[in-house]
Amino acid sequence: MPAIEPVAIIRTPFSGKFGVPRQSGLVATEGKIVFEPAFRAAEAVRGIEGFSHLWLIWGFSQAKRQGNPLTVRPPRLGGNERVGVFASRSPFRPNGLGLSCVKLLRVDYADPLGPVLYVAGADMTDGTPIYDVKPYLPFADSVPDAVGGFADAVAGQRLRVEYKTDTALLPEETLRQLTEVLAGDPRPRYQDDPARVYAFEFGGYHVEFTCENGVCAVTRIAQI
Repeated sequence: MPAIEPVAIIRTPFSGKFGVPRQSGLVATEGKIVFEPAFRAAEAVRGIEGFSHLWLIWGFSQAKRQGNPLTVRPPRLGGNERVGVFASRSPFRPNGLGLSCVKLLRVDYADPLGPVLYVAGADMTDGTPIYDVKPYLPFADSVPDAVGGFADAVAGQRLRVEYKTDTALLPEETLRQLTEVLAGDPRPRYQDDPARVYAFEFGGYHVEFTCENGVCAVTRIAQI
């Protein structure tokens, strides 16, 4: 079977793995898909505006794995219980491929690197390779009575975000997206130390926060 090559990369606010939403669509963080030169043609995306959502097949480019583990420790289970690799969405997979559903916001044909796809709901780090783009089909891809296994137990849990520092330097849209990311609780599920200061980079800003009793307190924001 021939090796597959990326057709595009995605640009997102996440420079590192920490802070990235655990699943696509949970947070409306925006990203843009920039195609490789061979696919930078309007013909390659002709008709795509008719779809509200897209499937992205991509590579876990920042996940370093050794061998092919048959079991993994999902964060949803606190990082202590093992399940089969094919019963999880762990990045440590035999072929290192991810699957995400994102909302298509618009297509920019005028961009020098166009056509560029602007999307929302991305759960990938900046520069992640995209191996394929497919339209989401509601009549085939939506399963209303589907069951989410062990992931259902913590679905919908969110933190209340409070800013203990000045947010005036953040553009309004960046602040909105950052608040959504923090409300989704980016900490590993097995960490619950109120004294611990967490830090990550988001959209060109260094952000520090603590968490206690369901509240995420942002203590520092600095432009990088």
